[in-house]
Amino acid sequence: MKPDLSGARWRKSSLSADGPSCVEMAFVGNDVAVRDTKNREGGTLVVGRDEWTAFVGGIKSGHFDGIS
Repeated sequence: MKPDLSGARWRKSSLSADGPSCVEMAFVGNDVAVRDTKNREGGTLVVGRDEWTAFVGGIKSGHFDGIS
């Protein structure tokens, strides 16, 4: 079931600046919603907080370095 995103407080990383590859995220209950900053109506990916934590941990550990 998709969470209600009408009251979501969207955030964009300060590291994104105004580059072409910006995303925004919002904590919604036990989920995390992610969308494209430049195409906010184009769809939203919703994952659980555990999955989000694992993803961010992978980024910080360099797990995705060199993947294109």
